[in-house]
Amino acid sequence: MLFVIDFDGTLSVGDTVDAMLERFAEPEWRAVEQQWLDGRITAIECMQTQLRMVKTDHVTLENFFRGIQLDASFLPFYRHVSQFAEVAIVSDGLDHAIKVAMKNAALPELPVYANKLHFVPDGIDISWPYRNAACQGGNGVCKCAVARDLSQGDQRVVLIGDGKSDACLAREADVVFAKSGLIRHCKANDIPHFKFQTFADVLAKVKSWPQAMPATSARRDGASA
Repeated sequence: MLFVIDFDGTLSVGDTVDAMLERFAEPEWRAVEQQWLDGRITAIECMQTQLRMVKTDHVTLENFFRGIQLDASFLPFYRHVSQFAEVAIVSDGLDHAIKVAMKNAALPELPVYANKLHFVPDGIDISWPYRNAACQGGNGVCKCAVARDLSQGDQRVVLIGDGKSDACLAREADVVFAKSGLIRHCKANDIPHFKFQTFADVLAKVKSWPQAMPATSARRDGASA
C-alpha cells in the first residue's frame, strides 16, 4: 500500500505558498491567483509568476520555512501506517520549504516529490522535475504520474489531500481522504471519499480497516459521496 500525502493545507496547517506570498510578494500576486482560479492560466504559469514577485533574502526565507506549522497528529499516523505501507509527500508546492519544515518539526525524513525551489538574488525561482505535459490539471507536479511510478501498478494507493492539485489523482486512487476543496471536487464528480480535518481522523479510519481488506472495499465502506 502507498500513502500519497499532499503538503500545503494537508500536512501543513495552512497553505505555505500563499502565506509566503502574503508576506514577501507584491500585492499583484492575488490577481494572478484569480486568473488561475478562473482557468485563464495554468498552475505552472500562476506559480512561476507569483514566486518571481517574492522579494526577500535567503536567510529570511529559511526562517520563514522553519516556522511553518504542521499537523501535530501526523507523527502518530506515520508511525502506524509505516508498519505496513510506504509513505510519500507529493506536493505541487516547494521541495525545500517542505524539507525544512519537516526537519524543524523533527519528523522522519520522507521522500518528497515537489517543485524545485531555486534561490536567486533577492528572491526565488522554480523548476519542474515532476512536470508531465499530458497532466490534465496543468500542475507542476503530476501526482498521478508520481503515484503510478511509486506504486509500480501493483500497490493500492491512498490519497490524502485538500485541493485542486489532488483532483486528478482522486479519480485514480483506491482510497481518498479529502478536506476543503477536495471534498467539493469529490462530491461534484461522485468520487467516494472520507472526510478529515487532521491526521488523527485519518488514523482512526485506517485503524478500523481489517489488515487484509482490499483498498477498494475500504473506499466503499462508509465513504461519503
